[in-house]
Amino acid sequence: MKNVCLLLKKIFVLITIILVYSIFAPPLYSHGTFDEKTTWRESAVKVFLDMPSRRYWNYVEYIKTEISFVNYVRDRKQAQVHVMLTTRRTGSNGTEYTIIFLGQQNFSGKNDTLKYVSKQTDTEDITRKGIVRVLKMGLMPYVARTPLANSIFISCRNKAKPTVVIDKWDSWVFSINTNIHLDGEEATKSFSIRGSFSADRVTDNYKISLNAGTNYWQNKFRSEDYQYSIFSKSQTLRGLIVKSLNQHWSAGLYGSVNSSTYTNTKLSLSTAPAVEYDIFPYSESMWREFRILYRIGYTNIHYNEETIFNKIREKLFNENLSVTIGIKQKWGSMSFTLEGSHYFHDFSKNRLQLFNNFSLHLFEGLSFTMRGKVSMIHDQLSLPKEDATQEEILLHQKQLATQYKYFVATGLRYTFGSIYNNVVNPRFGE
Repeated sequence: MKNVCLLLKKIFVLITIILVYSIFAPPLYSHGTFDEKTTWRESAVKVFLDMPSRRYWNYVEYIKTEISFVNYVRDRKQAQVHVMLTTRRTGSNGTEYTIIFLGQQNFSGKNDTLKYVSKQTDTEDITRKGIVRVLKMGLMPYVARTPLANSIFISCRNKAKPTVVIDKWDSWVFSINTNIHLDGEEATKSFSIRGSFSADRVTDNYKISLNAGTNYWQNKFRSEDYQYSIFSKSQTLRGLIVKSLNQHWSAGLYGSVNSSTYTNTKLSLSTAPAVEYDIFPYSESMWREFRILYRIGYTNIHYNEETIFNKIREKLFNENLSVTIGIKQKWGSMSFTLEGSHYFHDFSKNRLQLFNNFSLHLFEGLSFTMRGKVSMIHDQLSLPKEDATQEEILLHQKQLATQYKYFVATGLRYTFGSIYNNVVNPRFGE
């Protein structure tokens, strides 16, 4: 009996040791797994994700989670595949995502372009799943040339029979928006209401856009010995119709009706035929564009107050010429628009504007961004003769005389460290 008890004691101790070791010691197969992971990490395709704006950066974490068979690197020069994502609005107010695959290093010259189109009613989850599905298809030709290809399996759903789609809306898309804002404290109160309605129809041959909007804002301030109330309001109706002539030319017509207390406009009626030429085919707009737009317009305007030119109503003719250059490449992206306009009755009444949006990858880890607008203004025909009150000036409720206006934002971004960033850890948020 004593020997049996001793044996049971030894067995118990042995089982305890095994349990403790099993819980706290690394698994017996750890070395083999480490080697496999190391091999996979070194042989997996290195991918750089080039998203169009900060709005889509949250998609990156989702993409990394769903597509785990590649290595994601933080700099485009370290990548074997540079994936660029560009977006364009569709005729149904959805979004066309163009995903461009650019081979680098051992995949140099192996490029491809795929597209995914989301509907206006699609949720963010539906959209990002669609993007991931297209990304997987685009990455397969590169993954197929790595040892990881042996672990890839491809399946296909049954195809539905072709059916004729009848669009009862004839490509028209409508949108109604409204916003009410109210805030206040003991001494101040602010109220604003905005509303808009839009109707758009986009086909290969025509582009039609109609938009109506209204805006009302009021602010009240009260103190022991002073109080005031000030408001501004505006209404706008705009329209545009464009006819596609070919891959380089298009013709259109602008029209608008508007009123605004800010610009001293009681009622303004404008129309302007226009023509545009793109040096590059319109089909390449997700890559590059060089558009030249010319329009000549007529405006019949009635002012709220007599202007500094002693006018309460006048008819004006003007012309406008703009040049837009846009490029998106591996080194970054840029777009510039230079626009000039003048009135025919007095050429000194003119305006010159420059818009820019620029992003440049300088070298590994360092990027430079700049966006802004500069305007040289000599055409403020609607300025009221009566000076603006102090409240109107401080709250920017009336247009003031100026010969220029500008806005510039620029910055640098530098990242360094590990080139791999495959892991997604959502704990404690971003």
